[in-house]
Amino acid sequence: MTYTTTQLDALKRALATGERRVSFADKTVEYRSVEELQAAIRTVESELARSAGAGRKRQIRVATSKGFA
Repeated sequence: MTYTTTQLDALKRALATGERRVSFADKTVEYRSVEELQAAIRTVESELARSAGAGRKRQIRVATSKGFA
């Protein structure tokens, strides 16, 4: 599905105001919880980033030790 920044703004506005119902054009979605709304925001953000060509950020951690000598 193709998302727009307008949809992302509506989701963030709903989260900020405590609403669970979000309307996009002629569609209305009611989320069951704040966590579900936050998951929707993450999904839209990642899809927008992917469509803009941004890759997924990766972090590599290296841990070393001298051992027990």
